Amino acid sequence: QVQLVESGGGLVQPGGSLRLSCVVSASTLDSYAIGWFRQAPGKEREGVSCISSSGTSTYYRDFAKGRFTISRDNTKNTVYLQMNSLKPEDTALYYCATGHRICTMRSSQVDYWGKGTLVTVSS
Repeated sequence: QVQLVESGGGLVQPGGSLRLSCVVSASTLDSYAIGWFRQAPGKEREGVSCISSSGTSTYYRDFAKGRFTISRDNTKNTVYLQMNSLKPEDTALYYCATGHRICTMRSSQVDYWGKGTLVTVSS
């Protein structure tokens, strides 16, 4: 059983930054690739970014490239999503998730989900 707990969401003005954290309860975090997803009101959940189990490979959706950075610290069992230059359209509930060794941004490939942290971008 793997548990994921997100934190770091909140209200931020357009152009601002937030860093989301995902603490993963697993016997060996370095066996798990971790992804970030989001779901905006009235929209389907979508992948944002993922990082391989070793941290050597990272992937981003086009809307996240150049603004978001995913990273991990396996010694702290934590994965981060640094979000800069935030826009109102980034407003969503952000989830971290894992498909075990699969670095995925597809919901269908996820085995475990966190409960999410809310990001609101508004002036």
